[in-house]
Amino acid sequence: MPRSKDCESCEEMQVHPGLVEKAASQLPPEEELYDLAELFKVFGDSTRIKILYALLESEMCVCDIAQLLGLTQSAVSHQLRVLKANKLVRNRREGKTVFYSLDDDHVRSILEMGMEHLEEK
Repeated sequence: MPRSKDCESCEEMQVHPGLVEKAASQLPPEEELYDLAELFKVFGDSTRIKILYALLESEMCVCDIAQLLGLTQSAVSHQLRVLKANKLVRNRREGKTVFYSLDDDHVRSILEMGMEHLEEK
């Protein structure tokens, strides 16, 4: 069956060296690409996204987040460890209570840009 010209695969093998070279020169090192992919995996869990959204407005302790999301403190603590290990949240201690907040404005921007992208559809 003949392929249509609109098909996304190449009908004939025709490499465009200039385009390939330009793209190759822009690719970050393999290790950085791996790290970026790992970071985006963290955003692949809806519980972690809920926690990040909860922290958009203000810092909260584990008890507050657990109450808000209807989760156990243990489940929230586990997810916060993952988020902290990936530098998406930070914490501060006030007496015996540990409060969590977004690590920086980059996290806020990632969430906002993701939502904007979804709303475009």
